[in-house]
Amino acid sequence: MDDSSAHRDRRPEALGDLGVLPDETLCSILESLSPRDVARLACVSSVMYVLCNEEPLWMSLCLKGASGLLQYQGSWKKTTLLHNENLPDKYKEYQPRPLYFDGFNSLFLYRRLYRCHTTLESFHADDGNVERRKDLSLKDFYDQFDAKKPVMLTGLVETWPARHKWTTDQLLQNYGDVAFKISQRSSRKVSMKFKDYVSYMEVQHDEDPLYIFDEKFGEVAPSLLKDYSVPHLFQEDFFDILDAEQRPSYRWLIIGPQRSGASWHVDPALTSAWNTLLSGRKRWALYPPGKVPLGVTVHVNEEDGDVNIETPSSLQWWLDYYPLLPDEDKPIECTQLPGETIYVPSGWWHCVLNLETTIAVTQNYVNSNNFEFVCLDMAPGYRHKGVCRVGWLALDEETYENVRQSTTCYSDLSRKEKRAKTIKDVDNLNSESTVNGASRNYGLWKDGFSYDIEFLSIFLDRDRDHYLSPWSVGNSIGQRELREWLSKLWIQKPQMRELIWKGACIALNADKWLECASKICAIHNLPLPSDDERLPVGSGSNPVYLVGNSVVKIFVEGGLEASLYGFGTELEFYSLLHEINSPLKKHIPGILANGIIYVEDGSFNNLTWDGKGVPDIISKSNLIKTKCDVHGFSFGVWGKKQLEYKNAGMEMDGSDSLAGHSSIWPYMIMKRCEGKMFADLRDTLSWEDATNLASFLGEQLNHLHLLPHPPLNISSLTDIEHELSFTGTDGCGATVNYKSNTAAEWGVFLRNLTMMRKNVSSRLTKWGDPIPSSLIEKIDEYVPPDFVKLLNIIENLPRGACKPCSWIHSDIMDDNIYMEPSSAYSISSGNAEDAAKVNGHLSSYDEVKSWRPSYILDFSDLSIGDPLFDLIPIYLDVFRGDSDLLKRFLESYKLPFASPISKYESTDGGQKYARLSYVAMCYCILHDENVLGAIFTIWKELRSAKSWEEVELTVWSELNNYNGFP
Repeated sequence: MDDSSAHRDRRPEALGDLGVLPDETLCSILESLSPRDVARLACVSSVMYVLCNEEPLWMSLCLKGASGLLQYQGSWKKTTLLHNENLPDKYKEYQPRPLYFDGFNSLFLYRRLYRCHTTLESFHADDGNVERRKDLSLKDFYDQFDAKKPVMLTGLVETWPARHKWTTDQLLQNYGDVAFKISQRSSRKVSMKFKDYVSYMEVQHDEDPLYIFDEKFGEVAPSLLKDYSVPHLFQEDFFDILDAEQRPSYRWLIIGPQRSGASWHVDPALTSAWNTLLSGRKRWALYPPGKVPLGVTVHVNEEDGDVNIETPSSLQWWLDYYPLLPDEDKPIECTQLPGETIYVPSGWWHCVLNLETTIAVTQNYVNSNNFEFVCLDMAPGYRHKGVCRVGWLALDEETYENVRQSTTCYSDLSRKEKRAKTIKDVDNLNSESTVNGASRNYGLWKDGFSYDIEFLSIFLDRDRDHYLSPWSVGNSIGQRELREWLSKLWIQKPQMRELIWKGACIALNADKWLECASKICAIHNLPLPSDDERLPVGSGSNPVYLVGNSVVKIFVEGGLEASLYGFGTELEFYSLLHEINSPLKKHIPGILANGIIYVEDGSFNNLTWDGKGVPDIISKSNLIKTKCDVHGFSFGVWGKKQLEYKNAGMEMDGSDSLAGHSSIWPYMIMKRCEGKMFADLRDTLSWEDATNLASFLGEQLNHLHLLPHPPLNISSLTDIEHELSFTGTDGCGATVNYKSNTAAEWGVFLRNLTMMRKNVSSRLTKWGDPIPSSLIEKIDEYVPPDFVKLLNIIENLPRGACKPCSWIHSDIMDDNIYMEPSSAYSISSGNAEDAAKVNGHLSSYDEVKSWRPSYILDFSDLSIGDPLFDLIPIYLDVFRGDSDLLKRFLESYKLPFASPISKYESTDGGQKYARLSYVAMCYCILHDENVLGAIFTIWKELRSAKSWEEVELTVWSELNNYNGFP
């Protein structure tokens, strides 16, 4: 080799036009390719060979495609090819010698290589500037630290068995074959057997190594939970009131080698956390709420408030960003040693770097000091979410200026200065301050930003409402779960109602709906809601109040137009129920009054309305988009279906949910049911009571599905279809020349299924765990593009259908079923009802041994469609997947779900269309609720299923044995 070739720069010739891109960009592009494409590119040129054989690249490619159980093979390239690419055996041991090229240098690759091989034995912060305390009392913790500032605690865990048992060797001996979840930058769920993970730790040279971060460790290794207990300082936890399946993730087992760790983040839902280290050393860095660390970018979704954070790895931050910080901008930091517990307050940014192999346990919690912040984080809108995390940087210039002028605690610092300012002394965080007239001790730093609930609440979007706005996918619990959580707290923690009420007003606008309910009660001479009745009950989609002997339901879901159709449909249904004297009416609460309440000139007004015609207040509102028939039930079920039909062809965004925002609300007053909800009795019912409930539901669904429904106006449907110019999707022609009402009814159903199929993959991906990502990728090959085939009850859509659509409830779940004491129940003091009744209500059921179903509630989700839809919530939510209860239900139901077909049986794959299990599984996949999440929670073994057919037959095979009874 001569001197000229030794110094020749290979880059221009080897990369061609791509040479203008920096190496960082090229590597980023390579990460977006498939492993096979990267392997092919490695053959293009010498520089591409170097770039395409870098281990961090193959680690990224492997984790992007990996799911399920992972076993490291000594290099990430080999692991990728063996784990993801299903190579033939003859290639598995083939390891070509690497090639070496001169004439190419890359500072980017060198720095990444350095990070991969650096050691951290002396990389610590000495004692740091986090206060250390031993034997801290609960009172001192609440007064000095809780929801205020971090503290490092000692003396809390000396009696834990984990203090001595949680070493790598002992865990390997006891849990070597247990698979734990791995934290890595991928939406996929990856796990490793502990023995394989230990082998990986011993040989890896990764910049950001795999890290055991398992919130389900108590399920896969229950004995680990016996090795530790929650320290006395953190035992108050408001999430304890939720059932295990409802509670958001809150505890994690954390194990990782040096260089691993958690990059900059704020804990979910603004909860607080404690983290106890059992082995190794951790370096911590923390910033107070509102102070974004250097190198971190935060994006706030303006539609649903989801906050996305882009951050370097913890090691990269300490090596590349930390040295750039002036002393006054350095974080609060410390090194945590074995046996120490660090407390991280609500909203604080923190970053953790493992200096050696570490083993730790951590839990997040909600207590009386951070409860309002958690409620604030789950309130509708987005601006306040950003402000809680990044302070002034979440505001645009105009909003920022408005706040600056209206906030009395504001200093004269410019916004540019605010970007760089931070605290100089930890103790400054506890300086007394006054915000909006309220004295607080939560920390006001010099730029005017305060982590104070009154201050942060001014950034709430008052035009958005919990019942109307999109729900952020980043929230730790769902809308229904939030309502149920607050309702349970209200009932079970009466001593804390003042605090719970404040949180409910922030998250639910509870004060607004209480005022509305109180006005309705006053109008109808009902007693005003008592203190016990101030909060809406249940988890339904509309505010519902229990007032004396009555139930007040305010229709708000989806905005004015949607709520009018829900209200009108329910009234139309009740009218029909009584007109034909259906047996079902005995098991539905009676309506006492109904009407519309509205605000005009600052005062509440009311009008009585039976659902027929269109009241002037509605016609003048200009908020109704669809054409209404002014005769009969103007907002009845077919008007509701046509609204769904029309909306299904439109692109929806977050603003549409506000289009119906108004001060007009339909309401209904019903008779209050005696007894208890099935949801409250589930765990106490005998098997006989459960089977009686299944039979009861079968009988009532029989009555419901046989109930005649109003005729569809085909001409109005045709007008909508012409207006939308819909031409079908994915091969399914939903535009039909309707020749009968029955065909038109199924046409509406088909169209909605078609539109739901369009975005099903993205919707399921958003919902994520426990839905396996490997199955989401197979949806297109499982769910048919032509739903005429799926609906095997249809032989030829234009000519008609074998059976009509039916009324469907759509939402028979455990909180929509009421139970009453069985007639066989008696107590020694006399008659059950006389003994238990107080002020007209059965007040105590402690001695009740047997229960019988009495009522089905909440018909606001009534629709027209395939009766098989009603089976989904009953089987999954009420029966929790119990096939024996499903059999008992079907024995009482006695109606066919489909007619025999032959049209598709002879075609390729046509047999599946004859399976009721296949139809039901497709409905579950397309459902607008997270039905699949329930399925993979009930049947946990299906999380490793290889196909949708496997899921289908495990869940729904019993349907294939059912033919109905003629």
